[in-house]
Amino acid sequence: MPGPSAPAGCDAAARGALTASLDTLVTRHGIAGAAAEVADPECGRWKAARGVADRDTGRPMNADDRLRIGSVTKTFTVTVVVQLAAEGRIELDAPVERYLPRLIRGNGYDGRKITVRQLLQHTSGLPDYVEAIADKPVNDWRYRHFEPRELIATALTMERPAKKWHYATTNTLVAGLIVEKVSGHGIEAEVSRRILGPLGLRDTYWPGDATRVRGAHSRSYFPDPGGSGRQVDGTEWNVTFGGAGGALVSSPADVNRFYQGLFGGKLVPARWLAEMKRTVPADPDRLWPGARYGLGLVSSPLKCGGTWWGHGGTVPGGHRALGASGPGGRSIAIALNQVPGTDKAEADFRAVVDGAFCPTNRTHPFQEKTA
Repeated sequence: MPGPSAPAGCDAAARGALTASLDTLVTRHGIAGAAAEVADPECGRWKAARGVADRDTGRPMNADDRLRIGSVTKTFTVTVVVQLAAEGRIELDAPVERYLPRLIRGNGYDGRKITVRQLLQHTSGLPDYVEAIADKPVNDWRYRHFEPRELIATALTMERPAKKWHYATTNTLVAGLIVEKVSGHGIEAEVSRRILGPLGLRDTYWPGDATRVRGAHSRSYFPDPGGSGRQVDGTEWNVTFGGAGGALVSSPADVNRFYQGLFGGKLVPARWLAEMKRTVPADPDRLWPGARYGLGLVSSPLKCGGTWWGHGGTVPGGHRALGASGPGGRSIAIALNQVPGTDKAEADFRAVVDGAFCPTNRTHPFQEKTA
């Protein structure tokens, strides 16, 4: 809720816009449940939710619930890489071969020609092993354990991507192994020690091989692999296939705290945050028009001017997350328990962010000032 010094009604328009955009996802696009938390330096924290967290019981969606955050995990992993770079232990423009000799070799791929920076910004030329896994029957891999090196080896058997920028979780798995090589600890331990503990992210954890989500959480739903057209429960899943690039469980509040900590200077020095925000054009077919990619960060234009920074994530079982920080220090974290099934639904999902940062068509307190 707004603090006593907050401008009167400073969040009223955004509250209404946020609620309406979540309602659109549920009523127009059939998403089971949608929730969000907004955090603002002046207006405090507030939440909205629509739909259900559990289709069977009818339990309402709740922005306090945990969910699998998928590729939002990438920003956590990349932040640790950048911290190690700031400590002089990793060189961003050094080849992968320096840290992981002979890991990337064969089928035209060569770790001597790929830099750490290219891994973090998805310009390495490596393919995405997730595509190979997803082609297999779901029940063949849903509950099995995967090792990072096994998944990277799978990627190296695949055809080289056609475009220079190619989003691939393979890159982040390699980055996680570099962290392990340099620090002597797995990426899970380093993220926990360097980020989760210092920021007090009590809802965020690595599930390992556990297929259930601990604590209060929304169920998640995905299309029946049997082809019935129904949405079936996909909450239980072994997400070791995502590893350093997609395995974390969290909550909207923790995702907001993470991005506020990152952009507020609590995790990396300003010089290194600037490195993270040096972007290249992203493939609109793999993200969306106007999106750019830095080091583990997406930047995207707002309809009212300015830019939001953050990352989205999807897991096969149906959870969808997005964390975004915008002008004026306002941030939003969104949770869905079903992946949008059409381009229009995807656009309306992204519009939730615009609703939080751009509640009207006029200049508002959260819009970046221009000179």
